[in-house]
Amino acid sequence: MNWWGKVIGGTFGFMMGGPLGAVLGAALGNYFDSGMSLVAKDDALGAQGTERVQTAFFTAVFSLMGYVAKADGRVSRDEISLAEQVMGQMQLRPEQRKLAISLFEQGKQDAFPYAEVIEQFKRECLRRRNLIQMFLEIVTATALADGEMDPAERRVLETIAISLGYAKADYDRLVMRMSAQFRFSAGESPGNKLNDAYKVLGVTSDTPTDEIKKAYRKLMSQHHPDKLVSKGLPEEMMEIATRKTQEIKSAYELIMSKRN
Repeated sequence: MNWWGKVIGGTFGFMMGGPLGAVLGAALGNYFDSGMSLVAKDDALGAQGTERVQTAFFTAVFSLMGYVAKADGRVSRDEISLAEQVMGQMQLRPEQRKLAISLFEQGKQDAFPYAEVIEQFKRECLRRRNLIQMFLEIVTATALADGEMDPAERRVLETIAISLGYAKADYDRLVMRMSAQFRFSAGESPGNKLNDAYKVLGVTSDTPTDEIKKAYRKLMSQHHPDKLVSKGLPEEMMEIATRKTQEIKSAYELIMSKRN
């Protein structure tokens, strides 16, 4: 039984307690009318249970997307569309979509305990660096959805990144790479497409070809869908990881075609 089956199948001993459990419980309460309650057993599957991490990832992603979207005081149509796009890429079933929306709404609440949620999410991930990076990329995409990142959103995201073990300089590079990826995939500024391709890989036009190949292989490994799922990415999010690898590959191929 996968993580979703355990969520709706009544195997509530599987689910974590703490802030993530409370957020998920509240979201489930908005969906289920049967009065089911959660049994908080942090050690039900062991700290390294993949399905437990998948549940934590799903809960944290959609609730933090709501929190980040509200950070500048309003939730834009673009930010809502981005959340809907993520749900669409995941091909969520109706009941999963309702839960994702409810989690997004939980994150928008004034009393949302984002610091506690992040701290527990970090513990659940157990230093799975690539999984945490994917989490940051999805949540950061919310702030970039309307074409620019509001300073309030940036401050919140930097706090989240630092809490998850990222140095500010590392997160700055991630944002630069993602901003370029947005423009590259959207076909904006065709004259700057090659420049954006370099930024997608985190390199420059002066970087030696061998180093570009290393950067490309590293990014492809970090975003490999099967590897991420084995670390705790929900299976439904494989398509998101697949699209990222396709965009990275397209940027690399453009650079190589110009260099050759």
